[in-house]
Amino acid sequence: MEDLLALYRTYDWWADRTEEDLRQALRHTDELVALCEPDAGVIIAAARVLIDYVYYAMVYDVVVGERHRGEGLGRRLIEAVVDHPDLTETRGLSLLCREGLVPFYESCGFEIGDETVTHPDGAPEPLRWMRYQRERK
Repeated sequence: MEDLLALYRTYDWWADRTEEDLRQALRHTDELVALCEPDAGVIIAAARVLIDYVYYAMVYDVVVGERHRGEGLGRRLIEAVVDHPDLTETRGLSLLCREGLVPFYESCGFEIGDETVTHPDGAPEPLRWMRYQRERK
């Protein structure tokens, strides 16, 4: 847990994550995919996944330790998520990312775009991702 908390703290916008918050989030995370330093066994990259195991999986908190950025761990981590045995039968795997990371995720097989569903009568209907953000108490 300390490894993961330290990893989150390498990103300024996650600096307010407390150990208690992280434990709560992990209790409700369906899959945690992590890469560890071979010698020390310390987590150096991780991603959380919320999944229904049929239709949808959402990847959150993709993070690579500051000292290890540029070593290809992000790609290895995303490959580990995509190839995770519990996720391979899930139809859709989604994530949200900053604009600057779009080319990276595209190179890992993700596609930009809103989703479209087809109604039984054959008519397409576009779907948009929506987000409701609560102010933190």
